[in-house]
Amino acid sequence: MHLIVAFAASQSEDIRAAMPTLATPLLERLLSHWSEVGRDEADESTLSPPHERARAAAIGLAGTDGCLPWAARLAAADGIAVGTQAWGLVTPVHWRVGSDGVHLADPVELALDETESRTLFDAVVPLFESEAYTIAWGSALRWYIAHESLQRLACASLDRVIGRNVDAWLPRQPEAKRLRRLQNEVQMLLHRHPVNAAREAAGALAVNSFWLSGCGRAQPDQRTEVHFDSRLRAPALQGDPAAWCEAWRAIDHRAIEPLLAAAERGEPARLTLCGERNAVELAPGKHSWWQRAAGALKPRRASALALLESL
Repeated sequence: MHLIVAFAASQSEDIRAAMPTLATPLLERLLSHWSEVGRDEADESTLSPPHERARAAAIGLAGTDGCLPWAARLAAADGIAVGTQAWGLVTPVHWRVGSDGVHLADPVELALDETESRTLFDAVVPLFESEAYTIAWGSALRWYIAHESLQRLACASLDRVIGRNVDAWLPRQPEAKRLRRLQNEVQMLLHRHPVNAAREAAGALAVNSFWLSGCGRAQPDQRTEVHFDSRLRAPALQGDPAAWCEAWRAIDHRAIEPLLAAAERGEPARLTLCGERNAVELAPGKHSWWQRAAGALKPRRASALALLESL
């Protein structure tokens, strides 16, 4: 059993201030017996966040920063024949325009239904096809495009951009020129689309742009059993310390407990905790038979707070 916890720590000042008050007794118990077996260190400027890197490594998905091919994997799961083409995930989004720049809202806030999504998708299809992209609909928030240039296009994960200025995260490679032109055309079309007029009249956010991510070709599925817990994602992205602490308490009780039980039964188990910069992998410690018999090694209790702050 391998559990990966996304946003186990956050760079939000409010959340970091609340971290010393977080009580995770089962995580503390686990740390008194488990050891750190791996660490992925970077910084918060990487295009692929630690939880995506950890998940990719666990299932054998290869790619450089910003080029982990999640789109092809998701498209195949949505029933799209991906073949050998390079695919990208197109997420319909809302860009908030403010005095300090343009910020990306969490697509979940759109509450976009299938009918609205398909109508908007059908409207933009000719624009994508005019630029020689193959385009397919997967779900309300998952559209896909395919083009040879996407194999080399490094893009920032949505989880890096939500709540932040989009300009700092837009791809700058030569292959992105066509994409930037297309994005402008899509934005002009969506600005006057009846679906958005109806949404705004109802007080909902307009779909006024898209975000591209997860580009690359499909890779073989390793079918590794990985449990991915994203309950901390929303409160972390919103900078909500109370909700983040509450989600951590739920993970401690409902996700860490079965992990400990599996380890106590002698089953292989590991835990990967991911922050916005780093990820750490933990597994049961291994001592020699004479150390166990003599009790020469006493478990060294690690601090959950220190570990989380290191992420």
